[in-house]
Amino acid sequence: MAKVKETYELMVIFNTKLGEEGIKELVEKFKERIERHATLNSVDEWGKRKLAYEIEDETEGYYVLYNFESTPDYPVEIERRLNINENVLRSLVTVAVAK
Repeated sequence: MAKVKETYELMVIFNTKLGEEGIKELVEKFKERIERHATLNSVDEWGKRKLAYEIEDETEGYYVLYNFESTPDYPVEIERRLNINENVLRSLVTVAVAK
């Protein structure tokens, strides 16, 4: 029997060239999008950090970790939308490990 809901972690690295206001808008945009299709548990903003290696000539990124519960089809959709957005340097969705 397929699982109805699973807990996921979504790590997103936003481009810092947007400035503080632009980053806040994007963080809120994806927060609202997740809330529409899933149960958002938390949003943890790690802030601006140096990247381990350059991504698209950028050396810094703004890290945000979203924790949410959803059906298995939604993470594929949010990942697709993140890949389309040019202000997202990297993103990764993983199944959260139960503690």
